[in-house]
Amino acid sequence: MKPLNIAILGCGTVGGGVAKILTEQKDLLSKRSGREINLKVIAELNPEAAIKRFGLDAKYFAGGGAPVSREDAGNNIKKILEDNDIDVVVETMGGKGNFVHDTCLGVLQHGKNLVTANKALLAERGADIFAEAAKNKLQLGFEAAVCGAIPIIKGIKECFTGDIIQSVSGIMNGTSNYILTQMQQKGLDFGEALKLAQENGYAEADPSLDINGGDASHKLILLIKLAYGMTVTMVELATIGIQDINKNDMDFAKEINASIKLICLAKLKDNKVYATVRPMAVKNDNTLSQVNFAVNAVRLDNKYSDTHFLIGKGAGSTETAMSIVSDIVFIARHGEVATYNEEDKYTLGDANQISFPYLVSFKTKNLPGTTGLITTCIGKRGINIETVGHNRFSGETADFSIETETCTLEAISLAIDDIKKEKPELLLEEPKILPILY
Repeated sequence: MKPLNIAILGCGTVGGGVAKILTEQKDLLSKRSGREINLKVIAELNPEAAIKRFGLDAKYFAGGGAPVSREDAGNNIKKILEDNDIDVVVETMGGKGNFVHDTCLGVLQHGKNLVTANKALLAERGADIFAEAAKNKLQLGFEAAVCGAIPIIKGIKECFTGDIIQSVSGIMNGTSNYILTQMQQKGLDFGEALKLAQENGYAEADPSLDINGGDASHKLILLIKLAYGMTVTMVELATIGIQDINKNDMDFAKEINASIKLICLAKLKDNKVYATVRPMAVKNDNTLSQVNFAVNAVRLDNKYSDTHFLIGKGAGSTETAMSIVSDIVFIARHGEVATYNEEDKYTLGDANQISFPYLVSFKTKNLPGTTGLITTCIGKRGINIETVGHNRFSGETADFSIETETCTLEAISLAIDDIKKEKPELLLEEPKILPILY
């Protein structure tokens, strides 16, 4: 059988990890695949740094490892796309700009299988890339795009094809989870925890995409496509980040035996998928509450096979590279087109209609009758109250929380509107609304 020839575009943290595994484990991977897997060429702007960092032979690099201009790098990629001997192109350049998008599309248009870890590209601009792969009967491997080393993509595509996935929930961003863990365990405020994450390499200098929920949303969008055959945009997905979580929120969650986590959730009900990414108070008997620091976890609740957890590292050079290599091995073994659920079978539901118990925290003026007014307004909207948390007084202000029984976010929002109408000057901040996840 003809060897499976691989080209890698970009040899940074992830691409270098892929090259390292392919070269160090060539014989083992070929044996497992039943077909020789051969790294043929790497296109990289700074080959000398990659050679030094990953211990790679210069022979693998276009140009023999010599410095490469951007123009030369573009020409090298063009040659790779036109090389009929290359079967799989691994894209690890990153980004979602036109060059990367058009390159990935070009890989498929030239009859080559594509493997990528580029979640932002696939989630925001991937519709034509998925369509091109299907049209040309080629594999589009993206196991590494969601939760690094956790095999959730193949789990959904291969292992649960005989089941109905009723919900997907999980912790899919290690940076936010690291920050929230430090706040919970060490009593740090958000700024202190973020600084610690940056100092320890868990957060970028600009951490916006991690803390505002954008990165986690990219991953959930891809899982929704796999589990339910739906294309959901970033605009459509209800997303709230962790940047407003504070010490009081952590204390309020602790009072109800819960931990705050940034949760991705997609839930199937009555042929609608209700989806959101937002901080939630996860009850301590839910396994997700025990997933700490930069670890990722995904929970699947299925109709026939019940509940499954996948927990592991969601990022890292060799961890993410391993998932890319697993896609390469899969292509070497099977080579057939990837399949997805039928489009338009389900529609996206209104996230305001998702039913949860809620933890609602208030910062108010320290006035007599405040708790009574707020609980009355909540009760008038048909919401039962489970508990009222301890009041934290600080001069002329008060902080306290209310745990509700199951209701909709819409009902909570209407109750808050009623409070504002009854006493407009009472609320000093918008109340914090955290779904409670059992």
